[in-house]
Amino acid sequence: MFVPHTLNQPVECEAIVITCLDFRFQPIFEHWLRENLDPGKYDRVAYAGSVKNWDLIFNQIEFARQVHKIETVILINHEDCRAYGDAGTPQRLVADLRQARKAVFNQYPELEVQLYYARLAGYLERVG
Repeated sequence: MFVPHTLNQPVECEAIVITCLDFRFQPIFEHWLRENLDPGKYDRVAYAGSVKNWDLIFNQIEFARQVHKIETVILINHEDCRAYGDAGTPQRLVADLRQARKAVFNQYPELEVQLYYARLAGYLERVG
């Protein structure tokens, strides 16, 4: 059950979650978010390719850090990402996640960064 809060009251935001917008994965992402984060305590951003378009993603992270005071960045790529086209191998998708984590740490070493790789089978794997 969704309970709206008063918009003019401060709300703690724990994390920003960046995913791909691929409709096939939305139920997987929604389930994972319900299981792992408190409702209303995170910003969610979805772009085709997730971290593929780094300049767009980084601006969202910067905004969430400055305005919403996030402490955690959660980056999720998924298998069979059509935004990558033929270049979207599992190795490339995981490498891009790691590169994105490095870029966040370089700019904001105080932020925690979690990486995940979503599978069509319906689950997310933590990436080291």
